[in-house]
Amino acid sequence: MTRDGAKRAARITALGLALAAGAAGAAATPTVSLEAPKADKALTEALKAASLALGTLTGGDSQAQDLFAAARSDYRRLLGALYAAGFYAPVIHILVDGREAAGIAPLDAPNQIGAIREIVDPGPPYRFGRVAIAPLAPGTKLPPAFAPGQPAASGAIQAAIDAAVAAWKDAGHAKVKLAGQNVLADGKTDTVDAQIALDPGPVVTLGPLSVSGSSQVRESRIEAIAGFPTGKVYSPQRVQDAADRLRRTGAFTSVALTEADTLGPDNTLAYSVAVVDQKKRRLGFGAELSSSAGANLSAFWLHRNLFGGAEQFRLSGEVDGLAGQTGGRSYKLTARLDRPATFSANSALYLLGTIERQNLTDYSANVLSFSTGLTRRVNNRTSFSYGIGYDSERVTDAAGTTSYRDLTLPLTGLYDSRNDKLDARRGLYLDLGLMPFLGFGGTGTGAKLTFDARDYVALSPSIVLAGRLQGGSILGAALAATPRNYLFYSGGGGTVRGQPYQSLGVYALGNGVRSGGRSFLGLSGELRARLNQSFGLVAFYDAGFVGAGSFGAQGAWQAGAGLGLRYFTGIGPIRLDAALPVGGGTGKGLQLYIGIGQAF
Repeated sequence: MTRDGAKRAARITALGLALAAGAAGAAATPTVSLEAPKADKALTEALKAASLALGTLTGGDSQAQDLFAAARSDYRRLLGALYAAGFYAPVIHILVDGREAAGIAPLDAPNQIGAIREIVDPGPPYRFGRVAIAPLAPGTKLPPAFAPGQPAASGAIQAAIDAAVAAWKDAGHAKVKLAGQNVLADGKTDTVDAQIALDPGPVVTLGPLSVSGSSQVRESRIEAIAGFPTGKVYSPQRVQDAADRLRRTGAFTSVALTEADTLGPDNTLAYSVAVVDQKKRRLGFGAELSSSAGANLSAFWLHRNLFGGAEQFRLSGEVDGLAGQTGGRSYKLTARLDRPATFSANSALYLLGTIERQNLTDYSANVLSFSTGLTRRVNNRTSFSYGIGYDSERVTDAAGTTSYRDLTLPLTGLYDSRNDKLDARRGLYLDLGLMPFLGFGGTGTGAKLTFDARDYVALSPSIVLAGRLQGGSILGAALAATPRNYLFYSGGGGTVRGQPYQSLGVYALGNGVRSGGRSFLGLSGELRARLNQSFGLVAFYDAGFVGAGSFGAQGAWQAGAGLGLRYFTGIGPIRLDAALPVGGGTGKGLQLYIGIGQAF
């Protein structure tokens, strides 16, 4: 062979190897398709979601063995999706390179797969014929979908069983069970008859609760906090409440209540609880920034099991007014101890002490306060607290120095059904406070009334309308005799954005001295739009009123409006708001606010 002939042969050989490699590469890239020409869009999407072969390839796995195994399992998966939609006479073909997957023995699985075709003919839709579940507990409400003439979705049968079982459990029958079922599909009439039999068993009484596992919280305290209702008739809610009481302490990462497999003497049902301790200590930090009020820096140290009884102790410090334009720096140190299950399982004792130095536009003050009381939880959404406290305040303003001392009886009620405290999309928040106070010396006697109501409505998956109404009033005590820390101001991130912090007060003390008012009303509205997974926009309007009288006399309004940007993180949205004054005489231009969580 000549030299030219050898070169030509080498090029042909290289080209052949390249074509062979390309053909092998093409063969190594399989395709998976699902065809259901007689199915509507919803059913087709349900079938695609059920297809493991499609999911395997989409997930990046193109190994022949994995795809073949997925294809064989898809007969069952696709059939389940069809039954769930009410189709009981389908025809399913799953072809692996033209061969029916069910006809290929597992030991003869192909080493290479070019294409998998899943072809589904759902057949006619079936409807329920005769349906019955018996016996039923009094007041049982079965789902409307489980009725003659309705689409015979298998999920409707299961939903009906679940509803019937739940009703029996609510009636105290903890060991209700399925005694039998007869589900028959008739291909001649395209109907499904479903006959379900239940065995409710006896009415059950809750037995003792035992503690298992190892915890640094004393066993006696775990039992007291759980408040397990031994001797009461069984109900799932009573059991759930016991678990929730343990979880709310914050002392445990997990709480598991397990019922005994069999009933004890006199149809009693014993339970065991296993808890896993949370880390004892936690350290946290926070920061907020306002162009007028400056920066607010905060930190806290938390102990979740101070004395071995799930007592929570929190020590927090705060510095406010850093680089601000209103007054100077303010400092606050707070210590709080909460002891769960005091006097009853639903009551917690609190001890609270605060030392504060305030440097504000109108005055500076040294504040010392102590209080103790009980917080009682009614349910997962509702709680109230009551207690007794002592406040001491020494105020210096343009008129001189004044001391205030008073005994307080703080009463609060809270209802919170928000789905997310930092970024609510639905729910209602209502906080009511009434604090009678008895003054000493020149301090007046009266009461402070406050309220804060918030509502959230999701207009669409990406649009939320949020509204807030807040206010308060000082009853009984004259303005000059009321502790300055109790009076109301408006302006700033917590009331009216776009107005400087505490820019709206009253001139009612004489000598040209400004102070807070005895009444306040604030309104806020936000339209929140989520643009994508990470960012959102907010348009807002705030208004606030402060009056010298208890019910709005001698007062004025201010308002602000603006736009905000939200960056969503795992700990909540990071908030950036820019606002301008739109009403009142206290505005000073653009105001900026930065913090974590929505404004309210």
